[in-house]
Amino acid sequence: MIKRSFYAIALISTLLVLALTLIAINQLYSRKLVTLDSKLKEISGIEVDKAGKFWGINDGGNLAQIHRIQSDGKVNKTITITNAKNLDWEDMTQDDFGHFFIGDFGNNENKRKWLTIYKIENPIDIKGTETQAEIIKFTFPEQLNFPPKASEKNFDLEAFVFYKKHLYLFSKNRTEPFDGYTNLYKIGDHADNYQANFVSNFNTCTTHEKLCWITSAALSPDKTKLVLLDSERLWLFENWQGDNFFSGDTYKIDLGIVTQKEAVTFFDDNTIIFTDEEFNGIGRNSYMIKLDQVTKERIEISENS
Repeated sequence: MIKRSFYAIALISTLLVLALTLIAINQLYSRKLVTLDSKLKEISGIEVDKAGKFWGINDGGNLAQIHRIQSDGKVNKTITITNAKNLDWEDMTQDDFGHFFIGDFGNNENKRKWLTIYKIENPIDIKGTETQAEIIKFTFPEQLNFPPKASEKNFDLEAFVFYKKHLYLFSKNRTEPFDGYTNLYKIGDHADNYQANFVSNFNTCTTHEKLCWITSAALSPDKTKLVLLDSERLWLFENWQGDNFFSGDTYKIDLGIVTQKEAVTFFDDNTIIFTDEEFNGIGRNSYMIKLDQVTKERIEISENS
């Protein structure tokens, strides 16, 4: 009798896990727009230009190029930035004039002292297939060792936005033990060497760091909503004070099954597009959500500033 009960419980548990997995898969893939061009196998940043056209970049080790993406996912234009290198490109953003910023600031081992952002003209205005960039350099004044000790490894970056003539950077936390905080820093938006100024921080979780690493950020066109992306969810911030994005209302949006989600942008104030990299044959897709059609879980902000 005990053995039968054990098998019954095991079967029910297995079926429950299977059901939850299928729900999570459907939750993500019901939002799929298109499979992206194979040229974007390691897509790590996306942005929408002022004409509503999508652009994407690839992760480190690829060429210093941005790619314009058609509605069917195919690349129909590639622009090479001739004075740039793709050491570890991780995200894109743009200013009010449509200039694109490309973050070459991936820093997995926290060994890079100076990180780079490339600023290019509005891609609408680039008639050919090449351009040059302004080069923005920055470092973290708090980091004294390269790499720092394990408990201080919070100087990797994969996310940033432009806001009110500054660039705001969100760290990808690699501390051991993992404490879950993404740090918010601020630098200028034009060519210079900057010391990144700490603004605030936000706690995503304290376990399963690979599921709550911040991998991209986006600001709505009306500048009232910020989203941060991780492998499972979007974090939505509204009604902040000043430039501390973590000082207002915070919501969590579940995106379904875990994939290597690496890029997010707003198409309009209510529509968010995000993408995942291809990993073991899974991913390399774009997805869409409407903020007025998803469940937003209100959460209490946890700050450590």
